[in-house]
Amino acid sequence: MRNFVSKTASEIPPSGIRKFFDITLTMDSSKVISLGVGEPDFDTPWSVSKSGIGSIEKGMTMYTANRGLPELCSLISSDLEKRYNIKYNPKNELFVTTGVSEGFDVAVRTILNPGEEAIVVDPCFVSYGPEVILAGGKPVPLPCEAKDQFKVTPDALMEKITPKTKVLIINFPNNPTGGVMGKDDLKAISDVIVDHDLFLISDEIYSELTYEGHHVAAASIDGLWDRTITLNGFSKAYAMTGWRLGYFCAPKEICDAALKIHQYVMMSAPTAAQYAGIEALKSGEDAKNEMIEDYRIRRNLFVKGLNDIGLKCHMPKGAFYAFPSVESTGLSDEEFAERLLKEQQVAVVPGSAFGSSGVGHVRTCYAVDRKKLTEAVRRIGVFVESLK
Repeated sequence: MRNFVSKTASEIPPSGIRKFFDITLTMDSSKVISLGVGEPDFDTPWSVSKSGIGSIEKGMTMYTANRGLPELCSLISSDLEKRYNIKYNPKNELFVTTGVSEGFDVAVRTILNPGEEAIVVDPCFVSYGPEVILAGGKPVPLPCEAKDQFKVTPDALMEKITPKTKVLIINFPNNPTGGVMGKDDLKAISDVIVDHDLFLISDEIYSELTYEGHHVAAASIDGLWDRTITLNGFSKAYAMTGWRLGYFCAPKEICDAALKIHQYVMMSAPTAAQYAGIEALKSGEDAKNEMIEDYRIRRNLFVKGLNDIGLKCHMPKGAFYAFPSVESTGLSDEEFAERLLKEQQVAVVPGSAFGSSGVGHVRTCYAVDRKKLTEAVRRIGVFVESLK
């Protein structure tokens, strides 16, 4: 019998995040402290959950319009303008997606032709490169280094541009580094983007988790709105990961093309989740701010602890990840993560899972209660000391 699995599917590597998460499932969960999965440990605010449940109880379980519930689209549009000063017409410049994951998949398939290159920020979320490949494109890693606070620099971007380059893909605040790009940083790369006639896909799912100052949306920078897809959603800020609710925003011509792909692959986002999203935007502000402030406290506690035990770690200014270097231990990031899990029952993810610029680091998620974070630091310290 011939091999029926496509070459593309065969060659795409499995997620490095899920690998370590799956290992923890074989261990005594009462003993493992997992810092490996990037997910809020808070419950979805009850008023938001109640709205989703209520929609089911009322029988509102049919498909919605492909674009999403009109009220939700309108609220998203208003929220983006209020927070980030970017305007999208809710009727033809945005639509609701099944999480940002679907939005990103649709985005790269909308923009890329076979063989075209997508410059991808590195380190980055594990799905970006494989999604570009599935769209027929070629991912080109763009190194972001600790010395630059893991930001994209114009010089580094220039080095990666070729005649085949079509799009730059960024994610700030960044997963896995917690790095952010301010207005001046974005302006500096916008000149390169415009001068080389590139498009931009900006995944801003962690936008609300910005701890110093305010998040700056890429599309708000002069010259970028009409060449940018903005992706965002509800998973992180409102603790709604399992609801699978995101949104895609772009100029009408791009949005119209993307909506066709969305229609064929997804039809519409989950109906109950959309009603929950409406409630989140109406009444979830206080709960969201309480969660963010707790993350800030945890960040300060955890990053200080990592540095105190000898793992050099820059202060992340966004998201809920710390990205310490483990080079001082003499172990590779893979060895460090595997041995830490086996010997001290603390799960982290090797930085190399997020790209070559992540080598020598591990991603740790501090969306864990303070008692567990303190114990995790203690265990990591015991492990590091044992290596001396």
